[in-house]
Amino acid sequence: MKVSAGALAFMLSWGVGLTVDAQTKTLVIYSGREQKLVGPLIEKAKKDLNLDIQVRYGDTAELAIALLEEGKNSRADLFFAQDAGALGTLEKQQRTLPISSNLLNKVDTRFRSAKGHWLGISGRARVIDYNTKLVKQNELPTSIWQLTEPKWRGKVGWAPTNGSFQSFITAMRVLEGDEKTLQWLKAMKANGVKDYAKNSPIVEALGRGEIHLGLVNNYYLYRFKKDDPNFPVTHHYTSKDAGSMINVAGVAITNSTDQKTDAEKLINYLLSQNSQNYFAQETNEYPLVTGVQAPSKQVPISKLNPPNVNLTDLDDLPATLNLLQQAGVL
Repeated sequence: MKVSAGALAFMLSWGVGLTVDAQTKTLVIYSGREQKLVGPLIEKAKKDLNLDIQVRYGDTAELAIALLEEGKNSRADLFFAQDAGALGTLEKQQRTLPISSNLLNKVDTRFRSAKGHWLGISGRARVIDYNTKLVKQNELPTSIWQLTEPKWRGKVGWAPTNGSFQSFITAMRVLEGDEKTLQWLKAMKANGVKDYAKNSPIVEALGRGEIHLGLVNNYYLYRFKKDDPNFPVTHHYTSKDAGSMINVAGVAITNSTDQKTDAEKLINYLLSQNSQNYFAQETNEYPLVTGVQAPSKQVPISKLNPPNVNLTDLDDLPATLNLLQQAGVL
């Protein structure tokens, strides 16, 4: 597999930057989740579980590639990924260990590996956010396929380097096939779609009126609404296409670990009611454990109309990256 410059830099930084002392039993997490999202919860877990935890934050796809390259020499004990596709890729390449059934059974079967090697910690829905001052409800596209129409030329934003976007493209490949997905990507590029590094800048650009529509996850908008209740952006949901898929942020235990027990202690902590409430209230993601209330002012996960995609089928991340490169968007 070709290693990106980012992944190479990541691996080199580990080689010279951080020393993990095996004597102290440090639990090392490779996290594709941003520090500002999960950092406070992990810091609390350190104290509550009395564990020495060190986290390497980075891009989910590049972390997955790094883990594959490092193999059993990796220092990582746990992979906290932004999406199911990266988790499935590691499972497919036999870089993960089975997770205890008492943990797996806390999460609906839709949101965990059928083989038991990864599970979702929080859920997120793909949405089309739009500027309410620039787009009327009756003008909104009913599917992602309509985004290639001339009326949306130069008015749509996406983040092709983002892990969640890449899982969305993988879902499109599963649903529609590579050829149709490639055609859509090329048509979007030809239609002047605007690139952003990640989801937050897309929502910010929507608020400025720089773009009319943005392909993002459901939870980013609420950070802006919290600061400005009149922020002129809201969600639009398509139905039964890849643009309305429900994905997860989840975890897998690497087969390079000698600390499976501590890794599972942390997983159990992330699935606790307090942690699930944290995701619902602080990051506006969907909790995946029964009995925890969903984020306020959001459409309940049971009311969404996602496509029928098994998240386990999103494991072909390398082919998705190749397709994005072929389309000229990476």
